[in-house]
Amino acid sequence: MNAPFAYWLEPLAAQQVDQWAVQLVNRWLKPVFSDRMSDVDPAARAVPASRRLAEELRKAIATGELGPGARLPSERALAESHQVARNTAREAMRLLADEGLVTAVHGKGVFVREPQRLLRFGSSRYSNRLRERTGLSPYRAEVAEQGRVARVDCTSITRIEPPERVATRLALDPYTDTVIRRENWYYADDEPVQVGVTYIPWAIAEGSVLAKSAQLGKGSLYARFEERGHRITRIREEVSARMPSPDEVRGLAIPDGVPVLDLLHTGFDQDDLPFEVTQFVMRADLNGLDYSMPVEDE
Repeated sequence: MNAPFAYWLEPLAAQQVDQWAVQLVNRWLKPVFSDRMSDVDPAARAVPASRRLAEELRKAIATGELGPGARLPSERALAESHQVARNTAREAMRLLADEGLVTAVHGKGVFVREPQRLLRFGSSRYSNRLRERTGLSPYRAEVAEQGRVARVDCTSITRIEPPERVATRLALDPYTDTVIRRENWYYADDEPVQVGVTYIPWAIAEGSVLAKSAQLGKGSLYARFEERGHRITRIREEVSARMPSPDEVRGLAIPDGVPVLDLLHTGFDQDDLPFEVTQFVMRADLNGLDYSMPVEDE
């Protein structure tokens, strides 16, 4: 076997890997620093070195030079090729992670994030026709139509006093009325995508599976509501975005830099009365909201 082929079959030492990475970086990325700095735009000199390096890497990701799943060069390689300190290279990586562009895998390196497949949640998911046709909950029916496998884990069912904003939306007295609180964690292909906490007035849930069972049967939650005289006919959804709490990061396996969608859902029945409130917390990289609404003239 000739020397070139024999060389590539030998395990690479750490120093050889870093030398190879430096050469690769120099081919991908235009160095943003030099000892002379004479060719640098004066305005750019005021930008921190870490941000300039992050911008170079960001451009490489945007153009596809660093494609999905690609491993970024090591901190050492970046520091050498761009003539910066390793702390500067580390900070550049952190900036990209905060933007959700890369993710760090312990013991392996930093990788460009793979494109995430969005689950689309529209008003049609609450359609009574869809539920009657499939016999599934809104979440299970919608995920199935996208060719993925849904799983829902009900982790707790308790009777509590309603939080203030829940009481307001259900027209309850927060001091004298109570609600059933059902906590569900939602998965697609075994990947956690959202958590939902549903609040049901005790007057509706009392004596039914809504108050005591994780297994709700065919048609799930809204079929049981309809049996109790509350057919869903209208929804209100209040949507905001924020960074996740530590518990949400752990429970939903949220990568660095990824926010969550915080959605407060209220269901109304045939008499336009509110009968349930659910707070959903969704990974923003895995969930998309797609609504179709009529335009009403006053």
